[in-house]
Amino acid sequence: MKIKDKLGVVSIGIHHLLQMILNVSLVFLAVILSFQLLKELIVFSQFMVTNTDSNDYQSFFSRILVFFLYFEFIAMIVKYFKENYHFPLRYFMYIGITAMVRLIIVEHDNPLHTLYYSLVILILIIGYFIMNITPRERVASKWFFKNQATN
Repeated sequence: MKIKDKLGVVSIGIHHLLQMILNVSLVFLAVILSFQLLKELIVFSQFMVTNTDSNDYQSFFSRILVFFLYFEFIAMIVKYFKENYHFPLRYFMYIGITAMVRLIIVEHDNPLHTLYYSLVILILIIGYFIMNITPRERVASKWFFKNQATN
C-alpha cells in the first residue's frame, strides 16, 4: 500500500472521528438547552402567576425572547442533523435578530445605543433578504431575476 493511500485512509478516519465528536457534543448541547428551555418555561409561568406589577413589561418580553432564543438554538441543532451536518445561515440570522430585539427591550436607556441596535437589526434583515433573493437551486427566488433570465 502506498503512503498516499495510507494517508487517505487516516484522513478519512480522522474526519469520521471528529464528525462523531461534533455530533455527540451537539446532542449533549441540545439536551442541556432543552432542560434550560423547560426551566425558562417554569420560571416564565411562575412570573405570570406571581407578578402583580402590570408595568413590568420589560421583564415579561425579555423572558419570552430568552425562551425563543433557546428554542431557536435547539431548532438549529435539529436542522443541522436534518440537512446533512450543515448549519443553515438563516438560523444564525434569526437568532441575531431575536437577540438584538431582546437587547433593545432590556437595555433601552441610551437612545444612541438603541439606534445602533436597530441598525444592526436592519442590516441583518437586509442580509437575509439578499440571501433569499440570490439565485441558487430553488425556483422560488427566480421572481426577482426574471428580466435577466430573458436576456
